[in-house]
Amino acid sequence: MVGASSLNRPREIERASALLSGAGRIVVLTGAGISAESGVPTFRGPGGMWKSLRPEDLATPEAFRRDPALVLEWYAWRRALVRECSPNPAHHALARLALEVPGRTTLVTQNVDGLHHRAARAEAGTADPAPAFPHEVHGAIHRTRCSRCGWVDEDPQDVVAPDLPRCPRCAALMRPDVVWFGEMLDPDVLGASFDAAEAADVCLVVGTSALVYPAASVPEVTLAAGGIVIEVNLEPTPLTRRAEVSLLGEAGQLLPALTAYAPAPRDGAG
Repeated sequence: MVGASSLNRPREIERASALLSGAGRIVVLTGAGISAESGVPTFRGPGGMWKSLRPEDLATPEAFRRDPALVLEWYAWRRALVRECSPNPAHHALARLALEVPGRTTLVTQNVDGLHHRAARAEAGTADPAPAFPHEVHGAIHRTRCSRCGWVDEDPQDVVAPDLPRCPRCAALMRPDVVWFGEMLDPDVLGASFDAAEAADVCLVVGTSALVYPAASVPEVTLAAGGIVIEVNLEPTPLTRRAEVSLLGEAGQLLPALTAYAPAPRDGAG
């Protein structure tokens, strides 16, 4: 196991890049740290209050049943904040990696901000951006879905009381397409994430402490299947000791350099 420092970082970046370059399959797990570099607030802690309410008071099915207008207003406010943020070089580097050989790299994110989607579209140009779209284990605030039939609106309008948004199919209230406290994660999204982790030679973990389960199991699944972990974080985490390479620093600075040395194997994804 190897840690990174300002003295060995260039050598460790090259080593990590060589490991990525030789991988037939790659899975990437991203967390709040990658989006914090874009200015996306975490909505946790003392600065996370809104109208004297905590996220735990709003991001629940009970809160939506009790006061849907209030919950939708909070998410409209959050969407407005995220719109002012842009994908940073780390998002773009991962999008390029995933688009280079479609199917070789799978992105999995704990974030709900949609920045990976925006980076994928920007990097794909006229090509299909879908290979760089992540499995969003906690959903995404840039979509809404019907609270009854599950119909998804990819481009919701921020309408609040008295005209609450309703499903065009069944007329039920629309809700943010996110996983609230007390709800189960989508088993299809989670299953696809674990399948990608099990098939991966390398799991690249970026901007997450890998403590929030079950998403934190992604690197563990790769390790159990005989793969390795490369970590990029601002500080050591419980995963650091198990990582083959651990790079400490901002993802926006490290990932472009890390992926620049990592072309796909000549025989493709393997």
